[in-house]
Amino acid sequence: MKIILSCMLVIAFISCGTPKNAIEVNTENKKVSEEKIKKNETLNTYINQSDIKSSLEYLASDELEGRNTGSIGIEKAAVFIEDFLKNNNIKPYFKTYRDTFNIGDIVGYNVVGYIEGNNPELKNEFVILGAHYDHIGDAKQVNGDVIANGANDDASGTVAVLEWAKYFSKTKNNKRSILFTLYAAEEMGLKGSGHLAERLKKENLNLYTMINFEMIGVPRAENEIIAYITGYKKSNMAEKLNQYTKEDIIGFLPKAKSYNLFMRSDNYPFYKAFGIPAQAISTFDFTNFDYYHHVDDEVDKIDFKHITNFINKMIPALTSMVNTSTKEIQMN
Repeated sequence: MKIILSCMLVIAFISCGTPKNAIEVNTENKKVSEEKIKKNETLNTYINQSDIKSSLEYLASDELEGRNTGSIGIEKAAVFIEDFLKNNNIKPYFKTYRDTFNIGDIVGYNVVGYIEGNNPELKNEFVILGAHYDHIGDAKQVNGDVIANGANDDASGTVAVLEWAKYFSKTKNNKRSILFTLYAAEEMGLKGSGHLAERLKKENLNLYTMINFEMIGVPRAENEIIAYITGYKKSNMAEKLNQYTKEDIIGFLPKAKSYNLFMRSDNYPFYKAFGIPAQAISTFDFTNFDYYHHVDDEVDKIDFKHITNFINKMIPALTSMVNTSTKEIQMN
């Protein structure tokens, strides 16, 4: 009864007292408001802190026993990643999600998801977003704990890549094709990424650029740019990413060069195989995290507000990168 009375009142109000142009203005305002809501919901719906936390808590849980390559724990991690990709309608690039390789008697596997570009020509060009999902298994005992959970190293990067995969799967806003690659055996000397880079090179993949995300779970000091890139001067990647986001989110870290970080992360095999801009981005700068390869690299050390903010801030950069009409990111 209340609903009927309300409707009658609304009809009476419109027919008796509301000018036609006022209705049109209200309708237009409603459209504008809906567009704003939709735009804001894009980030809130696809990249939200609770989803990030849930994934990271599992990948860095004791159940996975430190995700050492060849272990039962990393098998569970691989299944989790495969299920995540499948549930978000992200196809495998190969016959299955797994790119299998051997290190002696150890069997390892990268997990590779694929979203085809929606432009007839640019879809033949690929962008790779990657991170390693393995860790070292055990570490020096502290208070009876020997499991090196690897929350920051590199469950943080793994979750970021998965969230971007989900984002692009839902928005379908990519003219170029994207590979979402999670590597095993990084801790054994970049064996997983090395295998995949060589395999894709033999298949003549038209690779435009590659970004690896390494240890992004802790924030830098307030006066520092949110993240830095390795091999800063090798390409214009940092400049372009900042241009795409319209703010400086990627900077230069002097220690990156002195520690030779460019060659110590999963970007390097792709740079070596393809000779294209392939670099790593991190927020770990040797001053803000004391638990590298340590049993206390646990979920409670992750700053979820920071990592959610970083993942969201990268969206405009990644979106522009996969949609520019020409290859704007180039080697120097």
